[in-house]
Amino acid sequence: MQCFETAARHLSFTRAAEELNITQSAVSKQVAQLEDVLQRKLFRRLRRSLVLTPEGALYLSEARKILAQIEMSTNTIQTWSGEGEVLKVATLPTFGSRWLAHHLPDFLDAHPQLALQLSDRVEAFDLNGEGIDIAVFHGHGSWSGLECHRLFDEDVVAVASPHYLTQKRPDAGCGFAKCRLLHLDTRPAAWHQWFADQGIRSERSYYGTRVETFHTLIQMLINGAGLGLVPRFLIHQELESGQLALASPHVLTSPDAYYLVTPEALGEQSRVRHFIDYMIART
Repeated sequence: MQCFETAARHLSFTRAAEELNITQSAVSKQVAQLEDVLQRKLFRRLRRSLVLTPEGALYLSEARKILAQIEMSTNTIQTWSGEGEVLKVATLPTFGSRWLAHHLPDFLDAHPQLALQLSDRVEAFDLNGEGIDIAVFHGHGSWSGLECHRLFDEDVVAVASPHYLTQKRPDAGCGFAKCRLLHLDTRPAAWHQWFADQGIRSERSYYGTRVETFHTLIQMLINGAGLGLVPRFLIHQELESGQLALASPHVLTSPDAYYLVTPEALGEQSRVRHFIDYMIART
């Protein structure tokens, strides 16, 4: 796989051999063996160069992910001193940067024996399958095989930049029809719920620009792209500084909440308990 990735990067068996410090024929043989296993041609071999086939381009993307993970795991083992423990935490991106990161320095000071590995996740994933000790989930709080600890609820507000609100002068009724509604991919029904909570019917509640993370949504709102629904705790600073302003006094209390979750088998491990107890005490 490494021979294939190097040859694909250079589009040359010769240059791949030079980088890997092996012979050109060894690289060619390794790639041929890989093609035999896959039953697919990964390269078109031209007279003076190589060209990736469509199958080769697809496999290259996956191979790079695997090689990167192997390198990361190797580095972890090489740098492990045996004197500490690794705690792997996955979080929602904006929650991680705006709430969790605020509390991490004191936690690390209190538990110097722990080495924290923090990663961002947007879509659902299997903690056990990916070796994650703790994750931050947003939802109903009941997930099979997971021990769930409620952090806090969220109050959702409609916000925009002050300049945008001055231009559009929206209100919770027909005035919102003049505004561009921004949506979060993972919450496609948010605007529908916000209008319904006030007894308002809107044909545009599912229509508009969609983004993947609250971080991007907040930046677009600051720059005057439209109206967005954001949990209030994520934008305290922007509201206080005047970068964002409420478009309506209405607050939607979400039926879902934020949870720290851990595989049931890990619930009594000290490194997991330390993290969960510490973060719950900060809510």
